[in-house]
Amino acid sequence: MRSMLLAACAVQVLALPALAQTAEAPRSDDLHTIGDDIVVTAPYARSRADLLSGTSVMTEGELRQSLQPQIGEVIARQPGVSATSFSPGASRPVLRGMQGERIRVLTDGIGSIDVSNTSADHAVTIDPITAQRVEIIRGPASLLYGSSAIGGVVNVLDKRIPRAVPEHGVHIDAIGSVASAADEVSIAAGIDAALSDKIVAHLDGSWRDTNNLRIGGYALAPELRAHALEHAAEGDEEAAEAAAVRGRLPNSFTRTKTAGGGLSIITDGGSLGFSVGYFDSNYGVPERPALHAHEGDGEGEEGHEHGDVSIGLKQWRADVRGEVELGEGFLEKLRVRVGYADYTHTEFEGADVGTVFDNQGVEGRVELVQAKRGAWNGAFGGQFYIRDFSAEGEEAFLPPNETEQFGLFTVQELNLGALGVEASGRFERTNVSSNAVGVTRRFNAFSAALGARYELVDGINIGINGSRAVRAPSAEELFSNGPHIATQAFEVGDPMLAKEKSWGLEAFLRGEAGGFAFSLGAFASWFKDYIYEADTGLEEDELPVFQYSQADATYYGLEAELSAPLFDAGDFRIVADGVADYVRAKIDTVGPAPRIPPLRVLGGIEAQSDLVNGRVEVEWSDKQTRVAAFETPTGSHTLVNASISWRMLGPDSPATLQLSANNIFDVDARRHASFTKDYVPLAGRDVRATLSLSF
Repeated sequence: MRSMLLAACAVQVLALPALAQTAEAPRSDDLHTIGDDIVVTAPYARSRADLLSGTSVMTEGELRQSLQPQIGEVIARQPGVSATSFSPGASRPVLRGMQGERIRVLTDGIGSIDVSNTSADHAVTIDPITAQRVEIIRGPASLLYGSSAIGGVVNVLDKRIPRAVPEHGVHIDAIGSVASAADEVSIAAGIDAALSDKIVAHLDGSWRDTNNLRIGGYALAPELRAHALEHAAEGDEEAAEAAAVRGRLPNSFTRTKTAGGGLSIITDGGSLGFSVGYFDSNYGVPERPALHAHEGDGEGEEGHEHGDVSIGLKQWRADVRGEVELGEGFLEKLRVRVGYADYTHTEFEGADVGTVFDNQGVEGRVELVQAKRGAWNGAFGGQFYIRDFSAEGEEAFLPPNETEQFGLFTVQELNLGALGVEASGRFERTNVSSNAVGVTRRFNAFSAALGARYELVDGINIGINGSRAVRAPSAEELFSNGPHIATQAFEVGDPMLAKEKSWGLEAFLRGEAGGFAFSLGAFASWFKDYIYEADTGLEEDELPVFQYSQADATYYGLEAELSAPLFDAGDFRIVADGVADYVRAKIDTVGPAPRIPPLRVLGGIEAQSDLVNGRVEVEWSDKQTRVAAFETPTGSHTLVNASISWRMLGPDSPATLQLSANNIFDVDARRHASFTKDYVPLAGRDVRATLSLSF
């Protein structure tokens, strides 16, 4: 019955006469840009220079260079971004130290509608190989996309619903890649064909196959390996086997395939398009050592043994997007964006079915863009999201539940020459219920932001913004009650949790001058009733019991980005660039917040020309010793990467060949934001060749 209601909601909204986003996003093969990109993850498209929040844009060139199976790994080099890196098949973005329920991952402005927010071992149902562009928004602007975006938004744009009529009637994109670290082979292709001067059809598909990941040393982190060797000396054969694993990470394969098609009607008065897509992925979950030492334990304890665990997931998805020009009155455009997905996810233990997750959801968004009146511009709209979730099996730590969320939002901008002022607000109603528990919670939340920027000199802006954000607790935080092997915890929710509230402040200086482009920002968030998992000191099913609790918390940090031309050498322009970020977070009465990324600095030099681009970069991550309970410190590491791309048939070539080498010195590197970093390191040396065609 619930699934029929979700489908009916989708069908009713799909019947609306219009849809979302903007004209086709600008295309660029530049590997690094900080400047005046147009950002479409907003009620109306704006230059990055005009936004009052930290924003990053990855173009097709950058996406090819960073190609990985999961979106978290693809964007991890951007300022303020890390990744959960649970396994090669499951890695979600971490923004400003926040992950899970505080980050929204969108596809073309609508949620991915999967269960990646439920657990770190669950994959995001977006294949990066089909992405055309990725936009990352941190700070107050992300609140326009829901209270679950309190930490930020990652929006992945593709071509599945055509935005423009191909210039020559037909347009083909294709990409193929091979890589050494996981013996990876991946291909994807898409075609847009004009059926008339106003109707465009699209088809696309992708396939990826990887074997077990090559790593730069032992699978176990030094501290855990030393502990395993102690037990091996006492005759523990399993500990000896775990300590000996090196070179390849067992059970870390991935197999992914996607397919989709869309149709758009595009006229001078607007557009209407729809698409249907299929996502199918199978991936291994590396085994946690049976003997694992917790922080402060002298003995270590036996854990659950789940050898050869793998996850198979499938998602069917239908989307609609459109836009209608409304004339010359108060309103300029109406946009609508709707997505519906049916998702099933099975966790296998060998050939046996362990747990099955089912998730059906529909999300819709309507935006009314105001006509610009002198210095005033703005937009307002509404959004809804309905989710029906269930899980059955050994790891069904979360009972069946339903979430309904409805929101109203607005953003208003006043541009007074050198001074710009922006205000935004969102009201949200959330209902979370579980018949199995017999509990229904209803929350009303209001969030708002106010900011200003001032142009000091031509092209250089300084600004400040403040925000008040409120987030309703999720079903996972309210209703969890069972063993969760992925996090090695018995998780217990609290049905009486209050809303999570925060005050935020952000200041920035950014701009372009004399070929230089830079961005420097500082941010802080003060949380009241911050939701976190607290160690109870108890044990259930041989796992430590963690209870969802609330306390005040503080996050603050810095982000910096720079691009500077150095000199010209023949046909080449030599450019240096760099990224740095730092986050510090504390939960009052508890101590450091868990899984906070350490200080990170990345610097690179590029040689750019019409035919060939070459790049060398070094990324250094500091050690992280500020750890929460049951967390271990993470050592520092330095990664050296290089790449070269060649437009094979001239400056306007439809074919580009790119060769890249990541982690050239094969170092042992681990992300502190990962639950599994003590036994799932990052990839070792990886040599990759990518050929892309666009004509």
